Amino acid sequence: MGEFLNSMSVSATGLRAQAERLQHTSENIANADTPGYRRKTVSFESVAGPDDGVGEVRTSRVKLDRSTLPRVYDPSHPLADGSGYHDGSNVDLVVEIADAREAQRSYEANLKMFDQARQMSASLLELLRR
Repeated sequence: MGEFLNSMSVSATGLRAQAERLQHTSENIANADTPGYRRKTVSFESVAGPDDGVGEVRTSRVKLDRSTLPRVYDPSHPLADGSGYHDGSNVDLVVEIADAREAQRSYEANLKMFDQARQMSASLLELLRR
């Protein structure tokens, strides 16, 4: 029964990690037109449990994309300098949408794995009850 719980634990950490990734992706999309906004990125780390060695996943600290911000010419913008330029956002909507789809599919795969482990443990309990 412990193996079922371990697999459910791994799936649950994957669900949390993908949900956090999706949250940062949606923040990036929402701020795509915000002047000076830098894209947030997050990566995953594998974590082994102290007793059982079960590999779980967690997100690392949020990092800001350090690529150069595009200069936007708009003399009427309140943040424009004397030459009429201001810093734009380094968010690429195509990349963010692709990241969102990947996170969604990974979330669904983890959810399916969690559900399969739950069904298998329920079936095992049913067999043991007989």
